[in-house]
Amino acid sequence: MNERTVPPISAAAAAFLSRPHRPFINGRFVDGLAGDGLAVDDSASGEIVAYVPESGPELVDQAVRAARAALEGPWASMRPVDRQNLMLKLADAIEADADLLAEIESIENGKSLSVARMLSAGGAVDWLRYYAGWATKIEGSTFQVSIPVPPGARHHAMTVMEPVGVIGAIVPWNFPLLIGMWKIAPALACGCTIVLKPPQETPLCLLRLAELIEAAGFPPGVVNIVTGSGTVTGEALIRHPGIDKLTFTGSTEVGKRIGHAAVDRVARFTLELGSKSPMILLSDMEDGIEPLLAGLGMFFNQGQVCTSAARLLIEKPIYDRTLARLAEIADGMTMGAGRDAEAQINPLVSAKHRNSVQGFVERSLAAGVERVSGARPVPTSGHYVAPTILHHVKPEMEIVREEVFGPVVAAMPVADLDEAIRIANDTRYGLSASIWTRDMGKAMMAIHGLKAGTVWVNSHNTLDPAAPFGGFKQSGIGREHGRAAIEGYLETKTAIMRYA
Repeated sequence: MNERTVPPISAAAAAFLSRPHRPFINGRFVDGLAGDGLAVDDSASGEIVAYVPESGPELVDQAVRAARAALEGPWASMRPVDRQNLMLKLADAIEADADLLAEIESIENGKSLSVARMLSAGGAVDWLRYYAGWATKIEGSTFQVSIPVPPGARHHAMTVMEPVGVIGAIVPWNFPLLIGMWKIAPALACGCTIVLKPPQETPLCLLRLAELIEAAGFPPGVVNIVTGSGTVTGEALIRHPGIDKLTFTGSTEVGKRIGHAAVDRVARFTLELGSKSPMILLSDMEDGIEPLLAGLGMFFNQGQVCTSAARLLIEKPIYDRTLARLAEIADGMTMGAGRDAEAQINPLVSAKHRNSVQGFVERSLAAGVERVSGARPVPTSGHYVAPTILHHVKPEMEIVREEVFGPVVAAMPVADLDEAIRIANDTRYGLSASIWTRDMGKAMMAIHGLKAGTVWVNSHNTLDPAAPFGGFKQSGIGREHGRAAIEGYLETKTAIMRYA
C-alpha cells in the first residue's frame, strides 16, 4: 500500500507534550519526582512523546487524604449552586480548549482527531453541563410512619441524600477524557471528591484537564489525578481504606479483582466491563445501510469501543450479499494517523494491543476460520490492524466468545430472529446489542428478548448523558449516566422524628 504521510503535531500540542507531567494532588502538580517514569507514545508513529511518573502508595495516600480533607472541608460547605457554577465554568474551559484536548488524545490513543474533538472533548462538555444541572436537584422524600412507637405517638419521617464520600476512579485508554468525565461529573454534582487514575497508555489528556480544573478554581483536593500503572498505582488505589466507592471501566477480569477489593472492606462500587456485542441484521433492514453498519457499529474507533459490534448475526437470505458488501467496504477503508482527515481507520493504542488483536486473528485462521476482509498490508509506522471480517466460525470458538477490542468481527448466518436472539444471548457478556429491521414488532421482540443493558434499533453506539448505561451478566454492575449514576454517588439516610 502507499504510505500516507503522518501530519505534524501542532505547536500547541508539542509545547504541552514537552513540559514535565506530574500527578495532580491537593490542587497542585507534585514536583520533585525522580526518574523518567512511564513512556507515552504517538500511536501513529510509535515514537515516545512524553513520560509520566509512577504514583506509588505514598502518592496515592496523599491524594486520598487530600480528597478526604476537601470532602469534610470547603467542598462540603459549598452551596449546590456554587458547585454547579464551578462545573459550568470548567465546561466552558474545556470547550475553549477542545482542539488541544482532542489533539492530545488523538496522539496518545491513535483515534481520529474529528472523533476526539466531537465525542471526547465535546462529549466531556455535554456530560459536565448535564450533571452540573443535577447539583441543585438532589432531593430526599417524606413518608408516613405506619408503626408508631410508643403507641399513639406521631412522627415526621424523611430521607436525606448525602455524598458517598471519596471516590476512587479508574478509566480505560480508549476514551479517557470522556469516560473520565462520566465519573468526575456525577461525583462532583453529588458533593463527592475524587481520586482518578488515568490509563497508563493515555494519561496526557486528563493531565491537561487537571490544568483546567486548577485554573477554574476548584478547592484543593476535590479532584486528584494520579498517574501510573494498574499494578502499582491502581492496586494502591483500589485497596486504600480511605476510598468509599470504586468506579471502574475496563476489562471483566480486572473488574472482578476490583469488585473483590471493594467487597473485602464493604466499599461501594460500579463496574462497566467487557462485551461481545451482537449486531442483528434482518432481511428487511434498510437498503444501502452497510456503510453505516461498518463505520458506526463495527469499526468505529478501530473497534476499540466496549459496545463495538463484534458479532454479526445476519439472516440467511441476505447473508452472502451483505457479507460481501461489508467486506468490500472494510477493504476500501483508508488507513492513516488520527491527524489525517482522510483516514477512516487509525492505529490502535499500542504495539502490545496490536499484537493481542493480531493474535486473535492468527489463531482463528489456524483453526479454519475464513477471512473475507483484512488480508492487506498496513502502514509500517504505527500500530495498525486492517479492518477484518471473519466467517465460518463456530459458537465455541475463542473469536466468538472472547472480547478482542479491535477492528475484528465474527459473522454468522441465522435462520430468523428467534435464532439470532438465542445466539446473541449465548455469551457471558451483556453490555449492548443492536437490531436492524423495518418491522417494529420484531424490534420490540428483540428489545425484550436480548439480555443486554442497551439495545439499539437501527442504530449502534448511540449514547446520551440522560440514558442509563451499563451491563447485564459479566458486563458490569451498576449504571453510568442519568439519574441512575447520580444515585450511585449518594447514600440515603433516613430520619424519623417524634413530635407528639
